[in-house]
Amino acid sequence: MTYSELLQKAKTCIGPYCKACDICNGYACKNQIPGPGAKGVGDTAIRNYNAWQSIRLNLDTLCATRPVDTTFSFGGKTFSYPIFAGPVGAVNLHYGNQHSDITYNNLLVSACANAGIAAFTGDGTDPSIMEAATGAIQMAGGIGIPTVKPWNFATIREKVKLVKQANAFGMAMDIDAAGLPFLRNMTPPAGGKSVQELHEIVEAANIPFIVKGIMTVKGALKAEEAGASAIVVSNHGGRVLDQCAATAEVLTEIADALNGRIPIFVDGGIRSGADILKALALGASGVLICRPFVLAVYGGGAEGVLFYIQKLASELVDAMAMCGAFSLGEITRDMIRLPR
Repeated sequence: MTYSELLQKAKTCIGPYCKACDICNGYACKNQIPGPGAKGVGDTAIRNYNAWQSIRLNLDTLCATRPVDTTFSFGGKTFSYPIFAGPVGAVNLHYGNQHSDITYNNLLVSACANAGIAAFTGDGTDPSIMEAATGAIQMAGGIGIPTVKPWNFATIREKVKLVKQANAFGMAMDIDAAGLPFLRNMTPPAGGKSVQELHEIVEAANIPFIVKGIMTVKGALKAEEAGASAIVVSNHGGRVLDQCAATAEVLTEIADALNGRIPIFVDGGIRSGADILKALALGASGVLICRPFVLAVYGGGAEGVLFYIQKLASELVDAMAMCGAFSLGEITRDMIRLPR
């Protein structure tokens, strides 16, 4: 299998919206929703991708060669690479009927666990989505991170029960989903959370809790105050706010403010092992990648997911070696050159 072959196969079954582009950069889909597009004019998803591309790597091979160690630990688990598959919901609406949320998560979670990483799973208004996602995580030995929407506390409490039944090693909330249209005017209500409300949710979960959707220092400090075990610097792939900053543009200031007190993950337009190295150099502990994993599932099933992970891993190992980093802890900010 080649990546080109994977994409060609995905094009035959991924529905009318996603174009399965050679580079998933937001230009072809722009603001196509349903589909993988972004809100408004589609600017934010494109900006995410371009921001990573504007950062360059600093080549340095004047160092003793040794094996590159990409292992990464979080939540009491050690993973082969600092990579997570990002959560996605309503796959049949956005990407065609080849998969439902149930079949998609069943395939993705197990394939990621078998490849030595973990997948975040999505959530939705249909309770069966979370039930199936946590079921898939349970079958994978708890290697997966269920992601809940910012529902009211009673709804979240019910979802926490499913997470604990699955023995998931962590749980997340995509707090930025408060900007999704389908969450508005719901009964029971859903939306943004105060620090105290988030603290109560973190305590109810009682496992490593990740707050996804942080784009400011202020937001990062509030998540830390609420007791988050980690955050994800994310603008929801541009799907909740037009004219938003790119994740790469805010990552450094957030990392400097938190100063290593809790892990920081980042998503949004990361498409290669070189991009992963850039993210880690800017202060992230790991990355989430979403849309390309959808292409991997639709284009190659479990084999496609494994192939894509190995592709990213190979690129990361090569980039690290060529920049003089032979473990994740050796990656430093002077290995990248920021745009002027």
